[in-house]
Amino acid sequence: MAGSLPILLVEDDDAVRLSLRDYLQRKGHEVIVTSDGVGAIKILVDTDVAAIVTDFRMDLLGGDYWIRFLKKFCPGLPVFVVSGFLDPETDIPYPSFPKPFDYGTLAERISEVVRIQASADQTNT
Repeated sequence: MAGSLPILLVEDDDAVRLSLRDYLQRKGHEVIVTSDGVGAIKILVDTDVAAIVTDFRMDLLGGDYWIRFLKKFCPGLPVFVVSGFLDPETDIPYPSFPKPFDYGTLAERISEVVRIQASADQTNT
């Protein structure tokens, strides 16, 4: 979406990361990608983002610690969790999409968040 902040995509599976990036770009989003939570933190330190789309289970800083980090240090940022390994008992405080999921449904949710943020930004200026 022209003029909006990028989406941060955190996914350790190359095929999912690249195909989802391409899909979101075709839907008009700028997308920054990384393969783990450590890389995501480096990006978040230097770049404002509109939302985070993240895998849950990753080798470097994934799972519960990653979700706890996001909750504590990114409280106002929309987060969407995608994973093939979500236990129904796991408490995820964000919308989650079990793999395989429909890219279109996720893209609609992201676009909705970006529109709301853009509207709020225009109201505040």
